[in-house]
Amino acid sequence: MSAVSDLHRHDVLILGSGAAGLSLALRLDANLSVGLISKRELKEGSTLYAQGGISAVLDARDSIESHVQDTLKTGAGLCDPEVVRHVVARGPDNIRWLLDQGVEFTRAAENGGYHLTREGGHTHRRVVHAADATGRAIATTLEARVRTCPNVTIYEHHIAVDLITSRHLPGSKDRRCLGAYILDLKTGRVETFLARFVVLATGGANKVYLYTSNPDVSTGDGIAMAWRAGCRVANMEFMQFHPTCLYHPQARSFLITEALRGEGAHLLLPNGERFMPRFDPRAELAPRDIVARAIDHEMKRLGSACVYLDISHRPADFIIEHFPTIHQRCLELGIDITREPIPVVPAAHYTCGGVMVDRQAHTDLPGLYAIGETAYTGLHGANRMASNSLLECLVYAESAALDISHRIAEVSPPPEAPPWDESRVTEPDEEVVVAHNWEELRRFMWDYVGIVRTNKRLYRAKRRIDLLMHEVIEYYSHFRVSNDLIELRNLLEVADLIIQSALRRRESRGLHYTLDYPFKDPSQRQPTILIPDHYRPRRGLDSGLRWNDNRALESPSE
Repeated sequence: MSAVSDLHRHDVLILGSGAAGLSLALRLDANLSVGLISKRELKEGSTLYAQGGISAVLDARDSIESHVQDTLKTGAGLCDPEVVRHVVARGPDNIRWLLDQGVEFTRAAENGGYHLTREGGHTHRRVVHAADATGRAIATTLEARVRTCPNVTIYEHHIAVDLITSRHLPGSKDRRCLGAYILDLKTGRVETFLARFVVLATGGANKVYLYTSNPDVSTGDGIAMAWRAGCRVANMEFMQFHPTCLYHPQARSFLITEALRGEGAHLLLPNGERFMPRFDPRAELAPRDIVARAIDHEMKRLGSACVYLDISHRPADFIIEHFPTIHQRCLELGIDITREPIPVVPAAHYTCGGVMVDRQAHTDLPGLYAIGETAYTGLHGANRMASNSLLECLVYAESAALDISHRIAEVSPPPEAPPWDESRVTEPDEEVVVAHNWEELRRFMWDYVGIVRTNKRLYRAKRRIDLLMHEVIEYYSHFRVSNDLIELRNLLEVADLIIQSALRRRESRGLHYTLDYPFKDPSQRQPTILIPDHYRPRRGLDSGLRWNDNRALESPSE
């Protein structure tokens, strides 16, 4: 039996501490008991490393309609127009909310207002930023505010193992999320957390790829747990590769913000030739899917290890003022961006799909919400427009907080749940299995399920996933859980969802490009929705949805 200290109760349990999780914790009623779970330190996550900014209509020359149309165009026909309009309309108020929290954005020298930059897909300057470290400004400010909230209990260095649902209760006929089993990484104990409402804010799954701009915590935990609990996921084939990650052996995962291109930086071949105008009339300001594919094409055509991003034609003072973080990091590596181009390559950056939710962030499982990169809201469609992601985090955190406040009185505290059972497991005897499988997974996902795909590559990846999942499930059943094992299990689950989704979409659209079906198919202008075996529909979440049917996944002969 668990010790008393291994049971925790809260009104709301938030899994994840990026912009979505932190802003939700701050927006919830101060009378509610909130548990906030963070895999590492509280601010560690993708938000901390976001450079560019947040898109919102803050200029009189811009308009809500323009922002909506830019988002719809970038999303390649798969955005939900009502969701896009809702999120964009809530943008200005959410920027004001961040200002009220103390976030300091860069001011414009000419008029004292906020400096707005332009990024790929945008027709106006509408990206508000804090120099080139917007995510750090948001994460550190919200973290400081949360740490002063007496109703929020912070659990750092804790990782969720799985959700607790009514299926864990003998004889229960109800269907609801009741909490989560959480591994305390410092003690090695799995503890039971119960709550009236559970919110997944665990971020994306880009660590499934060998090269990524994301930190180590981006392992798709929320998506995998929700899938195992019976929730549908959508559009997992649309994994966004950021076109410009710094190419240097000592610069692991360092992103070069799209704002450089917004301020006039050019992409160059090793011989100094610009190439983007050959691929799109918007050149360097084309959406990310187009730019990433163009870079991938030129690297493969030339056999080059990278391409180059050059902003050295702008005044040095301008570069240093607007991009101090990038300037300093590159200088540390011997690259002076005021004088020479930056070597860059594409890297996995953002998960456009995720756990299906409605406008209030409800998942298919009552009591369970999903916000931020974990969720599929319909905003991004087949390709996320730059700087719309932090906006989505804020808007859906706001929606979830309002909905929880309205529903909290109707929901009783959950009953006792069985403690985590380790009576039949032992200490791992060959942890090299986890390390080897982790590396193999990320490498073949990069090789076979990357920027350009074919059915043959996808089926190769599917066969390897099936073998690795069998090994990991067996390992998981016999040995005590660890951080690496939990993350590997989740990454395998998410990788399988990506591959299944990619095989079902027999066209090229947005971020999903396949040589077998290189053109758009108007009949597939709907999300790809995967349905778990134990899915039970939730009233109201299905209205108006159409999706790609589950076509047979027969493997072609090789």
